[in-house]
Amino acid sequence: MHPLLLDLPDQIATERLILRPYRAGDGPAYFEVCRRNRDHLFPFEADNPARDVTSVEDAERLVRRFAADWAARSALFFGAWAKDGGEFAAQIYVGPVNWDLPEFTIGYFADSAHVGRGYVTEAVRGVLGWLFGAAGARRVRLECSEANARSQRVAERCGFTLEGRLRQTRPHPFQPGAWSGDLIYGLLREEFEGGENLGHR
Repeated sequence: MHPLLLDLPDQIATERLILRPYRAGDGPAYFEVCRRNRDHLFPFEADNPARDVTSVEDAERLVRRFAADWAARSALFFGAWAKDGGEFAAQIYVGPVNWDLPEFTIGYFADSAHVGRGYVTEAVRGVLGWLFGAAGARRVRLECSEANARSQRVAERCGFTLEGRLRQTRPHPFQPGAWSGDLIYGLLREEFEGGENLGHR
């Protein structure tokens, strides 16, 4: 598949969420997201671009970069907003790995004010429905820190299979002097179609 031939969704609706790409003018709202989540992201996503945002102008530049990456199909960032009240709940990232399969990677974070409410799992399932449906994905991979139990539970609830572990890839976020590794998960199209996720398209 040529990436520019992939039709991208204007939005994805799940039971409680609306997921959509960022666009010009989202800067002020995204600045508040960045400000609120800077410390929340540090243990596991110290390189997340949201952590470098220090002003509304920074945030507007970033959402416009997200929009440009979206149009080029080089990186797809979805913001997830609660249908009830319109509050930002999570962010989902999709990156192309191999357009010939095709294969994608998926990542996510929950807004610090909405942790533990199942929004990330719901949003990931919604995006997986599009990836394995309209996007024609053969497989999706997911990587997370072995110290991040919440992220692991999202992967497991969404039907991913643990495929490997990379040892001692980074300092442990909570144990000074110790090391942690990364877990590599994968999900195949037939696994998704044969599982409970089918009901979350």
